[in-house]
Amino acid sequence: MGTYGLKFGKGKMDIDVPEENLLGVLYSRDIQGASTEEEAILKALENPIESTRLRDKIKPGDTVCVVTCDLTRSWQHLSVYLPILVEEIKEGGVRDDDIFFLVATGTHRPHTPEEHKFLVGEELYKRHRVMDHDCRNDPMTDFGQTSYGTPVRLNKKAADADHVVLTGAITYHFMPGWSGGRKAALPGIASYESVMANHALALNPPPGKGRNLVCRTGNMDGNLIHLDMTEAAAKLAPSFLLNVIMGGNGKIGWAVAGDWQKAHEAGTGIVDSVDKIPISGLADLVVASACGYPKDMNFYQSAKALFNAEAAVRPGGAVVILASCVEGYGNEEMQMMLQRFKNSDEREIELRREFTIAKYVGHCVGYDAEKFDFHLVTDIEPALLEGTGINVSKTLDEAMEKVYSTHGRDLKTWLMPDGANTLPVLT
Repeated sequence: MGTYGLKFGKGKMDIDVPEENLLGVLYSRDIQGASTEEEAILKALENPIESTRLRDKIKPGDTVCVVTCDLTRSWQHLSVYLPILVEEIKEGGVRDDDIFFLVATGTHRPHTPEEHKFLVGEELYKRHRVMDHDCRNDPMTDFGQTSYGTPVRLNKKAADADHVVLTGAITYHFMPGWSGGRKAALPGIASYESVMANHALALNPPPGKGRNLVCRTGNMDGNLIHLDMTEAAAKLAPSFLLNVIMGGNGKIGWAVAGDWQKAHEAGTGIVDSVDKIPISGLADLVVASACGYPKDMNFYQSAKALFNAEAAVRPGGAVVILASCVEGYGNEEMQMMLQRFKNSDEREIELRREFTIAKYVGHCVGYDAEKFDFHLVTDIEPALLEGTGINVSKTLDEAMEKVYSTHGRDLKTWLMPDGANTLPVLT
């Protein structure tokens, strides 16, 4: 019998698994990145992928739009890499007044001046214009349609600039496969109609057919959302890209720069080298931690662990997710989808009426609760999850006894201590 500790909130919970039942413990690889965050950024800018250096692409008098992420992704340390990027731009002779930041809010709320200052850092805030993208009210430039029928309407401020530089971080994403790259353009600075049309590709075209499962974590092959985003970004013709990849210590471990497609592709390979873990078979039971606080601060964020864990369990098997969720659901639309609608068919109808990512997260969680025996170890009050198909427990021991009472104790098991980060892939 082996005992393993799994993070839960700011503490941990222990689980005992008989060695004969344990298929393995799936950890992200401990690969050393750059010695400092600044080193990672400078190395990327000095060695761009399939591109000349940014300083050599621009000239005095050019206007440069730096597309940057919003507050929901401030964990990627913009205030570290943006000053270094701006210095590279200024080496090309561009004045401060000709460099501006367009915050890729997508469909998210606008920011306060203090939040802008926090995002870009106080010095850049003093020297440059920082503007939010408003997907409903900003002037847009119409670039026609993608081959998938998505109207491509992108922020006019970016379209009118001489150069657009995309920034962001590359992580796994459960819809386009990975974040970063083309995502800064669509949904980042696209119109509301463009965003909704793109995200709706997550559903199969015929009503009633549910999720399009090629649009999933870690997959870009045939992924319609990714392909559609790429076509849209190509119409904007970005001059350059700088994306970062976070290390296990929460700091920037790697960065990629250069051609906006090739550099992004290289970055996804780095993510895979750390977090893509091959597995030899599907388990009867997967027990995964959402990585503790702050990653498990609400159910909306903790769903990432579920979407990774589902790749390692057989249909009808059991999934146990540890997520404290001290903030509860963390998203009203996700909560509405799970509480108001009682099955995937009903949720799909609502999604097709008006698609949002938050609703889609609720739909996917509900789908997994139907496909698997889904148990959530959480501080959320059980009444808030009643009728969702999710089995709620306060402790891991309680959840395991529920699993054993249904499936027996002889269960082939994968453990995922880094469930929010680690992507199992069946070989």
